[in-house]
This record gives sequence, structure tokens and C-alpha cells, in this order.
Amino acid sequence: GGICCSITHGALTPVDVVKTRIQLDPVKYNKGMIGGFGQVMAEEGAGALLTGLGPTAQGYFIQGWFKFGGVEFFKINLTKALGEQTAWENRSSIYLLSSAMAEFIADIFLCPYEACRIRLVSNPSYASSMFACATKMASELGFVSAFYSGFVPILFKQIPYTMAKFAVQGKAAEAIYAGFDASPEKPPAIGTMGVSLSSGVIAGVAAAIISHPADTLLSKINKGGAGGDGGMFSRMGNIVAETGIWKLCTQGLGARCVMIGTLTAGQFGIFDIVMNAVGASKFHFHDPSAH
Repeated sequence: GGICCSITHGALTPVDVVKTRIQLDPVKYNKGMIGGFGQVMAEEGAGALLTGLGPTAQGYFIQGWFKFGGVEFFKINLTKALGEQTAWENRSSIYLLSSAMAEFIADIFLCPYEACRIRLVSNPSYASSMFACATKMASELGFVSAFYSGFVPILFKQIPYTMAKFAVQGKAAEAIYAGFDASPEKPPAIGTMGVSLSSGVIAGVAAAIISHPADTLLSKINKGGAGGDGGMFSRMGNIVAETGIWKLCTQGLGARCVMIGTLTAGQFGIFDIVMNAVGASKFHFHDPSAH
């Protein structure tokens, strides 16, 4: 889980930089995703597209570790507790509950890294490295304000995102297997990798749309001075009022759908590769009455 999330999020850092700039300054970055790439490179050089790579790769390694590992852990143990038949009949609920619990734990560790990443992307001259950024933020704002001002937005972003990601991917994979009259044990012509990639794209786009308003709010609340000087909920309310619900839902959405669709497909593909390489297998629900 750590490997697949670190590689995919790290590789898509340039897309995330442009997406975050669009969210934070839509008046300036108003030429769409492709135009945004051109604007960033013209003004700051190509290296600016890798701003925040350090906290992104490290933060999402830890987050992926807990997320993918946690989902598998909770799926297996809930199935054992409920019994295979009950688990099969309620597999969508188990997907949703397992992913929500795993993501909550993962976000405790991800939030400080995400705060540093957004600060560096929104203000590249703020610090020269992730460590320098974290040290400066902590000294200026205090530990909680520096690293956990965005904790509630990150929960609203990541938990629905992860719930949709795993539940939709599971359903999409089932539908693909059924369409080929196949199963994980007897894969179709496109192979298990083809199923993982196809279902991952579908899940990624669905998850991106569902979680986008909170993603925009998270980007804005971690920008210095955004929402005023009050508490976290006061700042969130000010940002929503200033931005408007429609813009929260749509600013940078196209870029994020491309990013998350690609990223999610890559994550499930790499996860399968790594699991096979170490001789492990992903947990799959099955219907005992069909055997």
C-alpha cells in the first residue's frame, strides 16, 4: 500500500501543483490544466512543477501503508466476525466501513505532510525543504495550528474519497469479471491486471467527484491567511462564503479527475504487482452458496 501510493502520488506531483494553483488562485490560473502547466513553467521554470514532491512521496507512503493495509485488515476481520455468507450479502457495507476506518487512521499521519505540501505549493519561497517548512510553520503557528488546521477538511475529503474508491472499485471489478464470465481465480483475457486498471479508473473518477469540494477547501485553508484569523471552523465557514458552493465543487475538477483516475488505476495495478511479487493475495469476497 505504501509503495503504490508513494509512487503514484509522487509521479503526479506536477498535476497536483497545477490543480492546487487553480484552486488557490483561479483568477490568475484560468486557462485550464494544460494552460496552467504553461503558466507555471513560464513564470517559475519546469522545476516548480515538482514543488512539494518530498512531503507528497513521504506522506502518501505512510498514508498508503495504513489505508491499503487497513482495508485488507478490516475486510478480513469483519468477514471472520460476520461469517462468509453474511459478509457476502453485505460486502458493499463492509467495503465502506473498512475503508472509512482505515482512512481515518491514515489521515492522522498524512495531515502534517499535506499541510507542508500545500504551503510549499502556494508559496514556493516560504522554505527550501519539507523539514524547513515544517519547522517554520510550527514556530509561527504552533504544532496543532500548523499541521492540523486542515484535519477536518482532510477527513471530509479523504474518507468519502476512500469509501468511494474501494466500494466502486470492488463493484466495478465484480461487473467486469461477470461480463467475461470469469473470476479472480480464473481471470479473463485482459488478466487480473486489466481488471484492476479498468476498475481503478472508474473508481478514481467517482471518488474525485465526490471528494472534490473538501479537497478545494483543504487547499484553501492551508494557504497562509485564508479564511481570516479565527478558529478552524470559523475559517472554513469564511472560505465557503467567499468561494461559493459551486466553485468549491468545480474549481480544478477536470485536472483532479485526470489525476485521480490515473492515480487510482496505477495504485490498484501496482498493489497487485507487489502482492504477487511477495507471494501474497488480495482478499476477495465470495458467495459460499455458489460452491
